Order: sequence, then structure tokens, then C-alpha cells
Amino acid sequence: METRIVATAVAILSTAATLLALVSSGAAADPTLVRVKLFGGLSNLPIFAGQAKAFFARQGLRVEIEQTPDSDVLRKGLADGAFEIAAAGVDNALAMVDTAGADAIIVMGGDSAMNSLIVQPHITSIAELRNQQFIVDAPNTAYALVGKKILQLNGLVAGRDYTITPTGGTIRRFQLMRENREYAGSMLNPPSSLMAEKLGFRNLGSAVKLIGPYQGTGAFAMRRWAQANSDTLERYIRGYVEALRWVQAPANKTDVTAFIAERYKLPADIAAKSYEAATDPADGLTPDARLNVEGLRNVLALRAEIERGGAKPEPAEKYYDLTYYQRAVAALGR
Repeated sequence: METRIVATAVAILSTAATLLALVSSGAAADPTLVRVKLFGGLSNLPIFAGQAKAFFARQGLRVEIEQTPDSDVLRKGLADGAFEIAAAGVDNALAMVDTAGADAIIVMGGDSAMNSLIVQPHITSIAELRNQQFIVDAPNTAYALVGKKILQLNGLVAGRDYTITPTGGTIRRFQLMRENREYAGSMLNPPSSLMAEKLGFRNLGSAVKLIGPYQGTGAFAMRRWAQANSDTLERYIRGYVEALRWVQAPANKTDVTAFIAERYKLPADIAAKSYEAATDPADGLTPDARLNVEGLRNVLALRAEIERGGAKPEPAEKYYDLTYYQRAVAALGR
């Protein structure tokens, strides 16, 4: 009798344990949604790898991405809560704070944006952009300011010596330059810049070589969301950094190049050049997505000079909070 009672009790406990395990596994299988808005370009490679190679999934996240047509849509959407994280030029975060009074914060670096000054095949020097149209995304942020500075260093002032024409993001600008010879130049990043060169467009130099250190693409969010969802944000950063480490590991070169070709729909030669660009130690993806504070100070100096008439730049510390990043990377270890 006692034996049957014990056996029954054991069976009940075993069933309860099984049910508990099923409930727990069900909860674990219900990932947290994180929506990310981004532009086209090679800067997104760690995000794409994070999705495809389950780096985000292992952090309990379901990352959904959507491409933005331009900076205005990106900034408004982030401020309105249409998505949680922006993966784009961090100059957009600076503009949100300074011009719209939105409490956005940069939470992670990324890269220099790998931008180059690309011009039509018939143009052989920066000086030949005089009296031409230079196309940009938004005229008062990010790589438009980089382009203005590069041309200014060569004696050309926007509005006086050439025309700034807003047209949209990188992919859109590349398409327009192919269709319209009157669009003489723009700042483009890989793979668009590499495809442009293959078609005969000229590369007059990378932004980093022409103007110095620059914090281009990074991750930024609204401060209130980051504070209320610190665990989610840190898991996102961990997944991103793990994916980035996979991309940059020399042993993975063949796999990463193949992934670039598939994900970006590129021919083998452009995929190989894209891999070299992404892993370039001077101008590629920054190891562990560290924020380049010196580069951010240069971004602020550029904004102060070109958009604020030479005013004193704001302190870089005003615009970022790296506590989430530091905790995330510390948890990852090496």
C-alpha cells in the first residue's frame, strides 16, 4: 500500500515538474520584440548577421528591421515610439536633441559610416563640383555636413558655389546618380559606393581620410525607453556585439563574404570588396561597436561650424549614455 502511495506521489510530482518545465520553456520561447529603423548600407551587417545567425534569438529577442526613406522619418518615428532603436548616423541623435528638444541618447557606436565622396565619371576633382548639384539625405545633418566640409576645404561654399539637393538615403542617391548626370556628387557608403566605382563613377576619397576621425553610424534610443527597458537594450547590445565579432573574426572570412553576397544580393567581386571595407581597421566596423568619442567630438565641431555659424561645440557627454553598453559587454566577456 505504501509503495503504491509513494509511486503515485512520485508520478504527481513528476507530472507537475513536467508541466512547470513546459510553462517555463513556453515563456522562454516568447522572445521580446525590438524594432530597429535603419538606412541601407554595409553598416547594417552586424544586425543582419544577428538575425540570420540567431545571435539576437539567443538573447531572447525578436529583432524586426525597417528601412527608412530619410532622416526626417527616422527621427520623428523614434521620438513618437514607432520603433525602439535607430541604427543610423548618430548625428541624427544630435539633431533630435538640439533642434527638436527630443531626449534621445546614443547607446553604442558602430563605425565611421565608411562614406566616400563619389562623383560622376566625367568629374576628376573636387574643384569640378563648382556650379553642380550635390545630393544629400537631409541637408543639415550627418553626411551632408561631411560633404559640405570636404567641399569647403576645397574652396567651395554650399549655396554660393554649388547646390545642395535633398533626395533621400544612400541607395536612393546612388540610383539617382545613375539616372541623372546632373546629380554630380554625393557621399555614399558600401556597397553603393563600390557598385558606383564598378560602373565608372569616381571615388575622390573617404570621409575619414578627408576630414579626420568621425563617429558615423551607431545605435540611439529615447532615454525614457532605455531606462524603462534596460535589460532588453543590454540584450540587444550583446547580440549585436556577438554578431559583430563573428563578422570580424578572420576565420569566418569565407562565410561572411558569402553571407554579404546573399544578404545584399551582390556579385562575388563586390561582396569581396564589401568584406574588406567592413573589416578595414581604419575605416570599417569598429571592434565591439565602441563609441569613438573623439570622432563624436568632431561631429559636434562640424555641426557647430557649419550649422551654427562657428559656435562653440556642445560637450560630447551630453549626447550619450554608455552604461547599458558597458554592462552588456562586461557580461559577454571575451
